[in-house]
Amino acid sequence: MSGRLNYATAAPEVRTIMLDFWQKVENLDLEPKLLHLIYLRASQLNGCAFCVDMHAKDMRAAGESEQKVYMTSAWREAGKLYSPRERAALAWTEAVTLLPNREVSDEVYAEALTQFSESELAKLTLAVVEINCWNRLNVAFRTPAGSYKPKVSVRAG
Repeated sequence: MSGRLNYATAAPEVRTIMLDFWQKVENLDLEPKLLHLIYLRASQLNGCAFCVDMHAKDMRAAGESEQKVYMTSAWREAGKLYSPRERAALAWTEAVTLLPNREVSDEVYAEALTQFSESELAKLTLAVVEINCWNRLNVAFRTPAGSYKPKVSVRAG
């Protein structure tokens, strides 16, 4: 099958709505590096090549190490590479993205509350929902990966 439609061209208002949603999530006072991390993990789980490419590049541009970017899909086995807060966010992201048995377990919820206030957890959940929306649009329409260029460039320490 040849390429699919470009949803942003076919219905520009869809992209406008999504960009507005993204901007609102970005302004919720969650750490930008944490958002990049959960965006990358959800995109990996959803098989969204465009978003995996984007968020890996954004993590590098924000100064994250190559190791942290590469190990995101195996974060549970990565030892202390990820902080307890990042590990709780990654577990929450996986649970909310995959909804195993159509629920988020009490254990994952309890762990998330050890690292996030109730307000932060609500905001984190919205961020997971937002990246899942982008993933579904890009997977459904097979948005080609590889062309994204991050806006900020910072060298990892």
